[in-house]
Amino acid sequence: MSSVLISGASIAGPALAFWLRRHGFDVTVVERSHTLRGGGYPIDIRGTALGVVERMGLLPRLREVHVDTRRLTFLDAGGDAITSMRPESLTRSGNRDLEVRRGDLAEILYGTVRDDVEFLFDNSIVAMADHNGGVDVTFRSGLQRTYDHVIGADGLHSAVRALTLGPEEQFHRYLGYCFAGFTMPNHLGLRQEGLMWNEPGRAAVLYAVGSGESVHGFLCFTRATAPFHAFRDPQAQRELVASVFAEDGWEVPKLVEAMRAADDLFFDTVSQIRLPRWSSGRVALVGDAAYAPSFLTGQGSSLALVGAYVLAGHLATAPDHMAAFESYERQTRPFAEANQDLVEEGRAEMFPGTAEALAARNAALRELTTMPAAQGRPEHSAMTLPEFGG
Repeated sequence: MSSVLISGASIAGPALAFWLRRHGFDVTVVERSHTLRGGGYPIDIRGTALGVVERMGLLPRLREVHVDTRRLTFLDAGGDAITSMRPESLTRSGNRDLEVRRGDLAEILYGTVRDDVEFLFDNSIVAMADHNGGVDVTFRSGLQRTYDHVIGADGLHSAVRALTLGPEEQFHRYLGYCFAGFTMPNHLGLRQEGLMWNEPGRAAVLYAVGSGESVHGFLCFTRATAPFHAFRDPQAQRELVASVFAEDGWEVPKLVEAMRAADDLFFDTVSQIRLPRWSSGRVALVGDAAYAPSFLTGQGSSLALVGAYVLAGHLATAPDHMAAFESYERQTRPFAEANQDLVEEGRAEMFPGTAEALAARNAALRELTTMPAAQGRPEHSAMTLPEFGG
């Protein structure tokens, strides 16, 4: 039985573990957090990815936790409403699409594999040596093991990618925005709705996925360069965000206060990863580690689910790992890049960077008398899932 070490226990990692176990692999997942990270902002499952979760038997469970957002209201600088609409009118998503909290998806995926897969929490890979017999791995804890294959499913700032292909900066396509997401009290009593406030280059969002006592807070802002210094420093992240929004009105001071106190703060840049290749030797990458599209596309989790399915299938059916990795990339790269290329669409609508762009966006919203019919994006369904058996 071939052994595989997966780095990362968010979306791509457990999904890959599921399919590898289905194909008979011995799987270990290492995760640097001390436990599964719950909560988190809502994410979408669309198009081809719906076929993956359906084949996993998870579609009924995911429909149970579907977030049915009824209304998104755009606000001007003073907090007055510009217009309200259903969110899918902006995303042009189809009726079958799912919106779930990232933590709910992670927990459901974890629940499908926790009894059959070894999880090493509060640990990480610090060194790897790839050779003909496998990959010698040294963990932060001092543990040393050898695996047949190692897969990096450890996100935008992938340690496996850095160890294998080099520093992140050469592959990081920064799109000019930073964001902070966190949970905060629902002091406005929001129900299944979102509020979006904008000033040029800054946005504040309150997002209620249900009718509970808490909501998701979200602060996004433009910045000329990516703050690489803050990626591993939560205090630096809090200070950076607070400084950007220090003079703003509406409910922004309450969001900043909640951000400072939040124990679930998630800070990052709006960025993509563009790689010349997704593997080297016995090591490969999947999900954001290989082809992060950025949240502006709404396709990060969907690409992770599809990539995990395809990678596992080719590892199970190809004559060797080199052929498997080559087939996985050849089949998945066009789909991933088509969805990455969506990044320019809707970018100015949601987060206008200048006063002129914001005024134009608001004028267009005010003139919108009927909501456009939701249409599925062709890029979301641009790939037909292969059949691997198992």
